[in-house]
Amino acid sequence: MGAEHSKNQERRTMVFLRKGPKLPAWEDALLSGKEPKSLLKRGLRYVSLSLIMKGMTSTPDFLWGLSEVQKLNLSRNQLVVIPPSLGKLDRLVVLNLGGNCLKCLPKEIGLLRNLKVLFVNMNCLKEVPAELSLCRKLEVLSLSHNCISQLPLTFTDLTSLRKLNLSNNRFVQIPLCIFALRSLDFLHLGSNRLENIAESIQYLVNLQIFIVENNNIRSLPRSLCYITTLELLNVDYNAIQTLPDDLYLLRRLRRIAWNPMDKGLHIAHNPLSRPLPEVVEGGLDVLFNYLREKKEHN
Repeated sequence: MGAEHSKNQERRTMVFLRKGPKLPAWEDALLSGKEPKSLLKRGLRYVSLSLIMKGMTSTPDFLWGLSEVQKLNLSRNQLVVIPPSLGKLDRLVVLNLGGNCLKCLPKEIGLLRNLKVLFVNMNCLKEVPAELSLCRKLEVLSLSHNCISQLPLTFTDLTSLRKLNLSNNRFVQIPLCIFALRSLDFLHLGSNRLENIAESIQYLVNLQIFIVENNNIRSLPRSLCYITTLELLNVDYNAIQTLPDDLYLLRRLRRIAWNPMDKGLHIAHNPLSRPLPEVVEGGLDVLFNYLREKKEHN
């Protein structure tokens, strides 16, 4: 009887252990005595490490010894701080810190001279370190869904930057340093507090996608019409009443667009003065013809 009871209890214990919460992969590896490098995945292009959704409130110390890692994903955790040790990973090409609780980035991020892609979206940043401008190879940067209201002037050094997402922040005006980023082909400033677009926007001569939806913009500058590379211009949900006569120069805008994912001109939910609402309903060709004729008669 005693032996049978003991066996039943042992079986129940084993079942309980099997149903218990599973350890995160990196903790499991360390507890089993494995080398942390065994967590790295060697793909065709990058040596990568993903610690996504591990519930981490701080970064594990072993991470900073993995100097060969080139692609690091620490997104969707509960990280409050990234330590200066980040600078040791100087081979990083892609770094994803999105969806955490970061209030700042360490200045040592400037040591990541090979960095091309950086995601720090959905955090609690109020500012960006000037040292980020030392990452001269940076091509893609997302700082969306933070509390940022200005950028350091040193951003002008990010001459390789092609895609910049600053949506859902607290910008009242487009930072002047952005107009020096001549390689930009994508700029997202939607859901900020912008009241205007500076004439200097014309210096972004390679811009293809420009999104400033859900702001307080009252008018579009004439200089915007000279960026003939534009394929998507989204000014939905603003306070725009009139349109510049030269808007018809933006010939790569193929249609009046209603779906947020479509290329074209997005101009819905603005208090356009008459007869613009009716003209817009006729489509882009009708709008452009109206503006062209209006200019000729002025």
